[in-house]
Amino acid sequence: MRLLDRLERKLGRYGVPNVTLAFVVAQVVLYLVTIGPTIGRPDAPPPALLERASLIPAKVLEGEVWRLVTFLAVPPLTHPIFAPFFWYLFWLMGTALERHWGAFRYNLYLLVGYVATVAVSFLIPDAPSSNAFLQGSVFLAFAFLNPDFELSIFFVLPVKIKWLALLTWLGYAWVVLFGDWLSKLLVVASVLNFLLFFGAEIAKRTRYARRRMARQAEGLARRDQAFHRCTVCGITDKTHPDMDFRYCTECKGSRGYCTAHIKDHAHVTAAGDPPSAA
Repeated sequence: MRLLDRLERKLGRYGVPNVTLAFVVAQVVLYLVTIGPTIGRPDAPPPALLERASLIPAKVLEGEVWRLVTFLAVPPLTHPIFAPFFWYLFWLMGTALERHWGAFRYNLYLLVGYVATVAVSFLIPDAPSSNAFLQGSVFLAFAFLNPDFELSIFFVLPVKIKWLALLTWLGYAWVVLFGDWLSKLLVVASVLNFLLFFGAEIAKRTRYARRRMARQAEGLARRDQAFHRCTVCGITDKTHPDMDFRYCTECKGSRGYCTAHIKDHAHVTAAGDPPSAA
């Protein structure tokens, strides 16, 4: 984070505000132009403009460099009923991150994810790369900072966003394990910015949780230890909870005895010395 602080002091004035709104507006426009006319026409061919906006590295190398930017405007291919909710949530979360970090840090977060996404896409140049994982990194960042934020699923079921984030991480793990190579690479690229921004905090929380668990384990171990133990026969208040224990004032040190041996034991005169006769 010190590096981010230095970068912000030097370059913070170049931060661009309301980037999330620009993304949403661009996606809405492209959605209305390309997908809107095909609604209710399941036999309609895929819009050509949508394909020309997608990030296909092989096409970029042939000179179609606009794809490096226009793929960010490719809208989610979802039903018109759900698309507005997606844009609203993306705007809400992105705007919240910008308010929390400031425009420059939010720009940098998106930029790292964008550069990583474009870079890995060139490893498989003939396949179109999606912006979904990049947008997913905004969701993960918001959920990390606001774990108790509640969303109403279908306007009825309130769910804390941390559980949705957990499902997202599990989904990413599934993609990494069983998805195609491009999807694996896009997942890695999309979480790179998350790890750069939150890796230190995650490590700090992990160390704290480990220390807390160690303290709890020590506390449990102490509670399991016997408080009283008979010096002669070795029974304890744990093994014999109904037994009364007493301490001999003539023995050296704190020597406890059960009721059977409190009056029938050899006194210990010094540490390490053999006991003397009672």
